[in-house]
Amino acid sequence: MNIKILGTGCPNCLKLEANVKKALEELKLKANVEKITDIMEIMSYGVMGTPALVINEKVEVAGRVADVSELKKLFAK
Repeated sequence: MNIKILGTGCPNCLKLEANVKKALEELKLKANVEKITDIMEIMSYGVMGTPALVINEKVEVAGRVADVSELKKLFAK
């Protein structure tokens, strides 16, 4: 699984990153987690609000911080 966290490093982006790591740890999943901070690359995903979460090149969450339980559901599918 490839996970990308789109954001410029704001507190919400950092919170989403922490939630992603916690959800992966709780599910005992291995994933490639990448932080994307380049505005042009973020825009290439059609995201207008950050933070955003991309799983296997599909935008799953945008403009808000997903909580750990929501992330676990997304990672399980």
